[in-house]
Amino acid sequence: MYQKLRFLVCGLLVVSGSFAQQVKKHPMAVGLHFGFGDEIRNTDYTYTNHYIKPQLYWQLKKSNHFTYQILLQPEINFATHQLINLYFVTPEEPDYEAKRARYTKLKDIREYVLNVGFLVRRPITEKFSIYVLGSVGPMITDTETERLSRGFAFSDVLSLGFSYRVNGVTIDLRPNLRHTSNAGLQSSNAGFNTANLEFGLSIPL
Repeated sequence: MYQKLRFLVCGLLVVSGSFAQQVKKHPMAVGLHFGFGDEIRNTDYTYTNHYIKPQLYWQLKKSNHFTYQILLQPEINFATHQLINLYFVTPEEPDYEAKRARYTKLKDIREYVLNVGFLVRRPITEKFSIYVLGSVGPMITDTETERLSRGFAFSDVLSLGFSYRVNGVTIDLRPNLRHTSNAGLQSSNAGFNTANLEFGLSIPL
């Protein structure tokens, strides 16, 4: 029994040592972001949203002027939507009058997303940096609308970020543009376009 225990302890030490080497070579960080936004101005519909987005950063490479990171960002998005222009639903659609009546009601929407992002960071001072972040991820939406069918879709986000590090904690301000659609995989695919503002904190592992 003691021999098995020794083998187990040795194995755990080897695995933890290997993980420590990887973290040293490719530093990681975790964080939590909150954001809110609104549709980019239009006359067809209203759409407002707020969301929670945990962050896992993994550094790919660091040069003299830039840092390159991969992000994993699970997200829950809480949105409200209402069709304003009922003529967006044309008479050529089956049961168009019933659809107009249904779609013009105010709706609560939940969107569940797994964003994968690529970030390029440029330090400005020892504590302050700016970055560009692009992400895309599969999404499940729980409500059918005239613009997007219920079920599977994609979320695409382009962000310009500002970071300030103090006492080992990084504070982020991240305005972004977001587009959701399903790439034509379902019947309704006009999608939503929003401008968002995001705040968050992260700490190194």
